[in-house]
Amino acid sequence: MIRRREVAKRVFAYELTRSTHVLQEENVKYALTPLGERVNRIFSVSVLLDKEEVRPDTNLWRMRLSDPTGVFYAYAGRFNSEAVETLLDLEPPVIVALVGKVRVFEGVTRKLVSVVPENLVEVESAVRDYWVLETAKATLKRIEEMEKKEGEDVKLAWNIYNPNLEEYKSVVKQAVSLIREELEELEKEFEEEEEDFEFEEEEWDLTELLED
Repeated sequence: MIRRREVAKRVFAYELTRSTHVLQEENVKYALTPLGERVNRIFSVSVLLDKEEVRPDTNLWRMRLSDPTGVFYAYAGRFNSEAVETLLDLEPPVIVALVGKVRVFEGVTRKLVSVVPENLVEVESAVRDYWVLETAKATLKRIEEMEKKEGEDVKLAWNIYNPNLEEYKSVVKQAVSLIREELEELEKEFEEEEEDFEFEEEEWDLTELLED
């Protein structure tokens, strides 16, 4: 029997790093996020802040990555040699798109969340901005589902995390505001240079997301 790959979810670092509860269905493990999403794989676009070989000559690398909401870690080694090859060619800081599996480890004092990359590639800032916008929409949708308090995973998330939804709305607003400021700065630069630049305002209309 061929098992289909799990869908890679768009999750901000703020929500990802707080996803410490693990669910298992047959042979597949999921991290349950505080907003009631089952996550086996994620798709993230973030800044690779630094990379470090965990121990000399082990070829096991730790990456520290940042999106507009926080920082998370990813590990690449012999088990994902393609990601390692890509990583060795990257010089931080650089924006990367990452698809990988979420892992939750039991630490000495707390649970730790990290990602094991399956694919890693350098991308332009426009890709990051689009990812932020789409991830903001996905997060707001999860918040709406949490407000309804319906569904097995939503109820479980309430019982385990009891999340402050206003806090998550604030995180979304912070992320979207950041890319809006960058787009406005970019537009201003083009205007100052008197170049023919068409700002795609309809495509990037963030007004609704920024409303209180």
